Amino acid sequence: MRFRSLRAAAVTLAAALAAALGVTSPAHAWGEPGLPSLNITDTYVTGISSGGFMASQLQVAYSGTFKGSGIVAAGPYYCGKGGIVTGLIACGTGLISTDPEGIENITRRWSAEGKIDPVSNLAGKPVWTYHGTKDPLVQDRVSDEGVQFYRDFGARTAYHDYDPAGHGWPTPNAPLPCGWTFYPFLINCGNDPQGEMLRHWLGSGNVNAPAATQTGTLTEHDQDRYTPGGWAQWYSLGSKSYLYTPSSCAAGEACKLVVALHGCLSDNKFVGSRFARESHLNEYADTNHLVILYPQTDISLVRLNPQGCWDWWGYTGSDYAQKSAPQMRAIVNEVHALGG
Repeated sequence: MRFRSLRAAAVTLAAALAAALGVTSPAHAWGEPGLPSLNITDTYVTGISSGGFMASQLQVAYSGTFKGSGIVAAGPYYCGKGGIVTGLIACGTGLISTDPEGIENITRRWSAEGKIDPVSNLAGKPVWTYHGTKDPLVQDRVSDEGVQFYRDFGARTAYHDYDPAGHGWPTPNAPLPCGWTFYPFLINCGNDPQGEMLRHWLGSGNVNAPAATQTGTLTEHDQDRYTPGGWAQWYSLGSKSYLYTPSSCAAGEACKLVVALHGCLSDNKFVGSRFARESHLNEYADTNHLVILYPQTDISLVRLNPQGCWDWWGYTGSDYAQKSAPQMRAIVNEVHALGG
């Protein structure tokens, strides 16, 4: 009883602090519907920048759930090691090593302790990595060490590391030139990385050409109800996520799920639904029986996360890269709600 009283007091204090700092309470979010239950067969994850780090965390921690991953402009799993300073130096500038051997040892230990899924699950998993030669935020060495991490655990890797790309999500229809690193972080390098990623995941003969125009439906869904504690903002998550559903998947046909994670400065507070509309995944979804889930972060003064980054350095807690991490649990809860 005393524990419950203390917990209640802590929640009340947290709510008061959040209110003082202008953080929105969860009461506003329940107007959005929950996610639909669909006929999902397999689940994959991809992301850019902080979303790329989070995609890697999901692939490793929940390797029994995710069948493959696509890492764009990011580095190895657990790269930040619980500190933003270490994260920025090792995982961005590459001035010091990310310590691949140490990270792999930690990964094996957490696997043995049950804090993440068995690392043996990574063997044979398709992992596709993209990194531009002009990326000013994540250096070549950092991305290289991320690829080597997966190779050391037996994953089936593909590495696209030759485009003169800046730090952004590359698509054939993006508004910015290839080498730029600028809002809205959508760059065009004259090729089709999304198709390349899907072919690596599913096999070259199993991926149809993308639709000329999107014919599915992009909808908004409440994210609070899938977050531990029911308050997404407390963990710097947005109150809603986006879901792109082709008509065939909505009608009950068997479909695969792709979780697509935006980067910093790219959640709906910064770009609206732009990443969800312009990722070039939706066009492939329409012709390949794919459903695309776009979870959202939010800025948080409480978490010292003013750019709305995914937690790749530990601002939600020391377990941020383990299965118990609140942001990953929220995403996996959404995956399960969809039927994945």
